[in-house]
Amino acid sequence: MLDPAIIWDWLGFALRWLHVITAMAWIGSSFYFIALDLGLRQADDLPEGAQGEEWQVHGGGFYHIRKYLVAPARMPEHLTWFKWESYSTWLSGAALLMVVYWAGAEIYLIAPESGLSTGQGIAISAASLGLGWVIYDRLCKSGLAGRPTLLMLVLFALLVAMGWGYTQVFTGRAMMLHLGTFTATIMTANVFFIIMPNQRIVVADLKAGRVPEGKYGRIAKLRSTHNNYLTLPVIFLMLSNHYPLAFATEYNWIIAALVFLMGVTIRHFFNSMHAGGGYRWWTWGVTVLLFAAIIWLSMAPWRHDAFDDSAARALTPRERVFAEADGFDEVAAIIPGRCSMCHARAPYFEGIHHAPKNVLLETEADIAHAARAIYMQAGVTHAMPPANLSYMEDAERRAVRRWYRAAKADGG
Repeated sequence: MLDPAIIWDWLGFALRWLHVITAMAWIGSSFYFIALDLGLRQADDLPEGAQGEEWQVHGGGFYHIRKYLVAPARMPEHLTWFKWESYSTWLSGAALLMVVYWAGAEIYLIAPESGLSTGQGIAISAASLGLGWVIYDRLCKSGLAGRPTLLMLVLFALLVAMGWGYTQVFTGRAMMLHLGTFTATIMTANVFFIIMPNQRIVVADLKAGRVPEGKYGRIAKLRSTHNNYLTLPVIFLMLSNHYPLAFATEYNWIIAALVFLMGVTIRHFFNSMHAGGGYRWWTWGVTVLLFAAIIWLSMAPWRHDAFDDSAARALTPRERVFAEADGFDEVAAIIPGRCSMCHARAPYFEGIHHAPKNVLLETEADIAHAARAIYMQAGVTHAMPPANLSYMEDAERRAVRRWYRAAKADGG
């Protein structure tokens, strides 16, 4: 008989794999075209309307590339569009958000101290992504469009505010993930609502024999530049759930803000290099200082974001089902002895300073809260304890499986 928990985990794995693959394709093409655009050179034989050209060598052959600032004189017979990399990345990421954070809202999404219900947390999650795009788009269409540096500063302030806002309702892990999704939504919406429609207008003008207006290219270029500078922070935020030092600290939202600044300094180095502006090594010095500040902030007093009062707080209805299921007493005696040397409020295993992924397994409330993770990591698989360092026995793993399945049969 198929186990729904195992199927659900494989679904999450498949979506994560798809998300990584599509993100690689999108990021690769984005970085390539920004570097290509910045590296264009003038030539005496450029056709009318061409902004510049570049010669490249790859895979045993030479490529001669020319860019038209608005459009060529006539519509080419073959035209390659770059859009599905962006759309596929966002769609797979949205599906992954639903599978992991919405379906597991009680565990991964909502901070207990927020007092939100599961439905309210999911509603805030979804609404915030759309709201972010609306605010950003209005900013880009305001008078700030002619002042790109000031626009970027205002956008940075918006991202910092959203990071702080997310910490008020979500766990640290969910805050980081949502800030990344918030930013990625802006990036994909730039492609879907601005860049692609503007390109279609230019193509339609060419087909109709009209001369396209230059404003469409300038607008698309601004949004594409924003996407370029936002890419590296989004990658960090998407990976952050593996690193409690980033997401489970007092100042996780400030850490996220500094990561955005690091993304700017790193991209500025490469963009300047590709544009022929030399190697601006000072950007790496600033990046190191920002990273040092992140390390310092991560060592601030530890906050167990989703589990501060897990020993004293009242159990949720779902947790109560697991705590009252057949076999819980046996599992509650097994898990602390096999797992709490690392998964504790003050870990005592050498080299472990904070509970991995901020998962605590000391009390009965902790165990009921992390039931599914225990089942998957120590019951179905032998992922935990790592290398079975605490010598968890097969009979104990069977006890975990019996308890979890009993709880699910009871409606857990």
